[in-house]
Amino acid sequence: MGAASGRVGPRPQLLLSLLWLLLLSPPPTLALDPELMPGNFSADEAGAQLFANSYNSSAEQVLFWSTAASWAYDTNITEENARRQEEAALLSQEFTEVWGQKAKELYDPIWKNFSDLMLHRIIGAVRILGPANLPLTKKQQYNSLLSNMSRIYSTGKVCFPNKTATCWSLDPEITNIMASSRSYAKLLFAWEGWHDAVGIPLKPLYQDFTALSNEAYRQDNFSDTGAYWRSWYDSPTFEQNLEQLYHQLEPLYLNLHAYVRRALHRIYGDRYINLRGPIPAHLLGDMWAQSWENIYDVVVPFPDKPSLDVTNTMVQKGWNATHMFRVAEQFFTSLGLLPMPPEFWAESMLEKPSDGREVVCHASAWDFYNRKDFRIKQCTRVTMDQLSTVHHEMGHVQYYLQYKDLPVTLRRGANPGFHEAIGDVLALSVSTPAHLHKIGLLDHVTNDTETDINYLLKMALEKIAFLPFGYLVDQWRWGVFSGRTPPSRYNFDWWYLRTKYQGICPPVVRNETHFDAGAKFHVPNVTPYIRYFVSFILQFQFHQALCKEAGHQGPLHQCDIYQSTKAGAKLRSLLQAGSSRPWQTVLEDLVGSAALDAQPLLNYFQPVIQWLQEQNQRMGEVLGWPEYQWRPPLPDNYPEGIDLVSDEAEANRFVEEYDQASQVVWNEYAEANWNYNTNITTENSKVLLQKNLLVANHTLKYGTWAKRFDVNNFQNASTKRIIKKVQDLDQAALPMKELEEYNKILLDMETIYSVATVCHTNGTCLQLEPELTNVMATSRNYEELLWAWKSWRDKVGRTLLPLFPKYVQLTNKAAQLNGYLDAGDSWRSMYETPSLEQDLERLYQELQPLYLNLHAYVRRALHRHYGAEHINLEGPIPAHLLGNMWAQTWSNIYELVAPFPSAPKMDATEAMIEQGWTPRRMFKEADNFFTSLGLLPVPPEFWN
Repeated sequence: MGAASGRVGPRPQLLLSLLWLLLLSPPPTLALDPELMPGNFSADEAGAQLFANSYNSSAEQVLFWSTAASWAYDTNITEENARRQEEAALLSQEFTEVWGQKAKELYDPIWKNFSDLMLHRIIGAVRILGPANLPLTKKQQYNSLLSNMSRIYSTGKVCFPNKTATCWSLDPEITNIMASSRSYAKLLFAWEGWHDAVGIPLKPLYQDFTALSNEAYRQDNFSDTGAYWRSWYDSPTFEQNLEQLYHQLEPLYLNLHAYVRRALHRIYGDRYINLRGPIPAHLLGDMWAQSWENIYDVVVPFPDKPSLDVTNTMVQKGWNATHMFRVAEQFFTSLGLLPMPPEFWAESMLEKPSDGREVVCHASAWDFYNRKDFRIKQCTRVTMDQLSTVHHEMGHVQYYLQYKDLPVTLRRGANPGFHEAIGDVLALSVSTPAHLHKIGLLDHVTNDTETDINYLLKMALEKIAFLPFGYLVDQWRWGVFSGRTPPSRYNFDWWYLRTKYQGICPPVVRNETHFDAGAKFHVPNVTPYIRYFVSFILQFQFHQALCKEAGHQGPLHQCDIYQSTKAGAKLRSLLQAGSSRPWQTVLEDLVGSAALDAQPLLNYFQPVIQWLQEQNQRMGEVLGWPEYQWRPPLPDNYPEGIDLVSDEAEANRFVEEYDQASQVVWNEYAEANWNYNTNITTENSKVLLQKNLLVANHTLKYGTWAKRFDVNNFQNASTKRIIKKVQDLDQAALPMKELEEYNKILLDMETIYSVATVCHTNGTCLQLEPELTNVMATSRNYEELLWAWKSWRDKVGRTLLPLFPKYVQLTNKAAQLNGYLDAGDSWRSMYETPSLEQDLERLYQELQPLYLNLHAYVRRALHRHYGAEHINLEGPIPAHLLGNMWAQTWSNIYELVAPFPSAPKMDATEAMIEQGWTPRRMFKEADNFFTSLGLLPVPPEFWN
């Protein structure tokens, strides 16, 4: 959203907010010219009228100087221009202070009772001093903070890792990446880099700014800066009204969010998109996820219909920035409104300078308060989106032109949302296929349902997607100003609101070191933001009223008021009023109602509202984000791998080579592992460790290679799956010394377990297989079972214990190096189910009653055998009595628990022995079973 610089009259706060952005030289002396000082006026309404007239002529001069200084800084960011800006701000604050104090001295007892409404509004504004209330040293600090915050934001860069010479500016490089890239990692790098580069250094400055700003406005009898900002809307129920409007529109946003989330899931998959969770903030085509139209190609409902993005046509036809502004001007004049004055074309900055100057690229419109000099500053790019921005900014200038003859204090929108709505109203007409056809950017206008849905969804990505962001930014700032959000919770509360309202989440871990709100222009540049939410309501109210005036018949989204002088006349009346009358009255004159009303917006989008609901119901989408705490993992090899290979043919060649090399390496490892497991010797152990390292080197080599690929858009599912698996380095991710240590620990633990024996006092020793296993399966002697159970654990567990913590540490480290939280997270990932734990818990809860009944039945049977001394019928069962060393299967105590012991036994062990079965015959029978199903027989090598 563009900031309309200079559009508010000499209300003290706006004098300031115009000045603090960087200035030309103020007048030769820093002392206020005596001719600009207030004279002597009587303390009555007649005297107040003379006071206001004198103030107006002086304020025009001061505002011109301060705005010129701001313009100089914004279009050439240097230390010298910053110094001049701060000097100009001090001069402006001196002006504000002396006139404001004079207004309070003369008219505080009587101004609220003035019969002249305009005079009432002028004196009420002049008496507010804002930052001019501060003592000189604090004013200087305040002005310096504003300059420095603006500088940090405007000069921020994102530089490649270890490549400091390769850096991106926000505009155009980062903006283009956010709009056009579909690489998860590259988008993440741009997002994280910008938020860190700008937000982190801004936090201490913003904290100091907040304290000084609050101190200033409390002296004007406001509870804090937020209360002052809200006072511009002249409504005691302003916050409640906004909340009602938001809740009225929320269902539409939730349906859009669910539809877009599903589309992103098709691209980025389960790993990065949770269909029940928030959307990672960097995937929506915009640095702030405030407008989603740049991902229209990802979500377009009917892709075979003609494209509604005319960017390519604009480029092909040779459009440039100047032509875009001429086209916008022609729209205004077609309504009978004013053309841009000569100064506009001579002085505006319509493109980013090519001479290397640092500039504030954020688009803004400027009023220089001399009733002839109006400008736009914009680093215009030739895109359809920027064409809308051009109309938006020129809407501000048209407002300036229309109310330029009002007293400067009243030269602003009826409320701040009015100013933002004007250009957007025209953009609603400009973006229609019919209008794009009229101006030569669309060959054909197709009137059918599918084309309509495409168009309305594209508009929803711009208008509806913005609503929660437009609502929450000042919710956060109001909390900061009031103290509800202290500095220790700046970032937490910011992301709480963004997740609550937008359903987005940070794509990387954020904490209170970060200041992510500061990465949005309007926060460090102290531009209130709720105006944009208000404007998104107003613009549809205006559009509906102007379309009616233009005689439009048919759906509201097809209306184009171009060339309607009747609509222009209605709009002119609104613009010329400025803020001379209450905004409710101005609104009622145009739309017939004095209240903000979301219904025209809902009318406009009705066809796509119904379509989205149908699509989401068909897909079974969850509306909202019940798993609101979910966060995506970091991409593998991030951030080094942001420039990944997306060539699928190259990926297929990689998979082929990997497969051939893997067969050799893994065969050698399998041979060594077999030799060790069938003959545990020191030599075989050494060979196995060598082969382990060869496998690790192979895994590391090909895993690193695989990480060069961005598989998100690969069409071959097998290639995509193989590369994703190869990218997981497993333990090979460890440094070599730690990998060697890890392999040694694993082998040592396996050896301890495999060769362990436990010995009776009489010298008889038993291994786990077969002796201890047989004891646990067949003995019914409590003490003998206890001895076997305890001795095995004492022998194996105690020996393993010194090795296990290091094993856990190294396993976790390897998992974390692969992008997992820990080894458990890595193991669970093999099930490729984000909800695995919840699914397992649900399954267990479903099966638990069966287990509880079995447990109680078995416990009773064991009680009959071992008695009350060993079995508590209300307690757990001793672990060694269930026929198995680990109590994991209880089949070996079947004869103790058989419900009908006289029935034929189901255990065929005795019959197998009597018939002379051998292990080989058992495997043959198993092989026969598989082949009877039409499956493959075991190969000859198996039997040999």
